[in-house]
Amino acid sequence: MSTVQPSGVWATAVGVARIRALESARGEAALFRDPLAAAFATAGGLSLSPRTAETPERERSEAEQAAWRRWTGVAFSIVVRTRFLDDLLDAATAAGVRQVVLLGAGMDSRAYRLDWPAKTRLFEVDTAEPLEFKESVLRAERAEPACERITVAVDLRDDWPAALLGAGFDPGAATVWIAEGLLIYLPEEAVAVLLGRVGELSAPGSRMGLTLGGRGVLERFSQDRGTPAAMWVSEMPEDPVGWLAGLGWDAEAFTLRERGAAYGRPFSEPPQRDEGPGGLISAVLRTRDTDARS
Repeated sequence: MSTVQPSGVWATAVGVARIRALESARGEAALFRDPLAAAFATAGGLSLSPRTAETPERERSEAEQAAWRRWTGVAFSIVVRTRFLDDLLDAATAAGVRQVVLLGAGMDSRAYRLDWPAKTRLFEVDTAEPLEFKESVLRAERAEPACERITVAVDLRDDWPAALLGAGFDPGAATVWIAEGLLIYLPEEAVAVLLGRVGELSAPGSRMGLTLGGRGVLERFSQDRGTPAAMWVSEMPEDPVGWLAGLGWDAEAFTLRERGAAYGRPFSEPPQRDEGPGGLISAVLRTRDTDARS
């Protein structure tokens, strides 16, 4: 299969697939298994050799060492958030949810690699270019989904709710929504609009899993030009739980360090003084009865 040179924000999804492939290669120590990740990365022209610094640590400048630590942390965050959202989806389906929406799905292969209950429907929402690239890889791999998988080619800046409804989404059914590695690329106003639309489409019993850019992340990565960080535009609010409560969701926030340690994968780098609250969010739609009592 020939390689394709991804561009723009969706190119980052291929980079995420590379990190998932390297994690999957850890064998029994891996926090998850993603058998399709290597195919996505290879088709996007990325090497699957573990990345090493271009120069030995003793020869690196202070700025080079700092950049290396930052991007080591990004790889760690991708691994931990993947496991976190896998667990969230497992919990949602165990609670009876049978409708899943992946917003900005990228190279997500959960439709193929998770153990879905019967009658689960999974919608992948993304623009046409990454979906077409993904389909070409899936065809080459002869991959078969473990649930009903429906792709919805639409830009999240457009009327994606109409496109989702047109693809067969049932607004009367409880849904688990996933926005992984997405919101950091959207301005704050666009994030509010997106989550407002999610709330409008969510039936009682719906759940949501989000990843948010940590406090101070834009400043820490401000010098990383020519990297995905150059496209980051927003970070989490000071009180993400309170923010989501205002949108009708009862949320819990977890830090990457907390979840990494819980998974037996502690992060060795010292915490940033401005890291703030957790950027991994698990939320449940508040019922009308709860609203009435509050």
